[in-house]
Amino acid sequence: MTKKTRLGNTPKPGDVVLTSVQFADSSEIKTRPAVVLFEELGNVVIAGVTSNLKMKGIPLTKSEGAIKDSVIKLNYIFTVSEEMTSKVLLHLSKEKKQLIFDALNERLSGLKA
Repeated sequence: MTKKTRLGNTPKPGDVVLTSVQFADSSEIKTRPAVVLFEELGNVVIAGVTSNLKMKGIPLTKSEGAIKDSVIKLNYIFTVSEEMTSKVLLHLSKEKKQLIFDALNERLSGLKA
C-alpha cells in the first residue's frame, strides 16, 4: 500500500520536495526545498537545499532540474512528518544520489566501531 502526503504519494529517497520546516532559531514555520534521504514509519529524513551558493554542500544545478542553482546542505539534516511534504520538485540522478551517499558515509565514519 502506498502512503499519501498532503499532495501525493510518500516521497522517495532522492526526491527534492517542498516541506514545512521550523528553524531552531525561530518559531516561524517556512516552506523550503529539501532532499529526501529516507522515509520510515511516517517520518521523512531530509537534507536542506538552499539557493545561497556561498554555503558548503553538494551543488544542484538548473540543468539537473532545480528551479535555481542550489546547494544540498548535508550539515542541515532533520526529520519531518510525511504530511509536511507537499510537492515533489524533481528526482535526483543516480550519480547525484551516490555523491550524497558517499558524503554522508564519510561524515558518519567517526561512528564506526
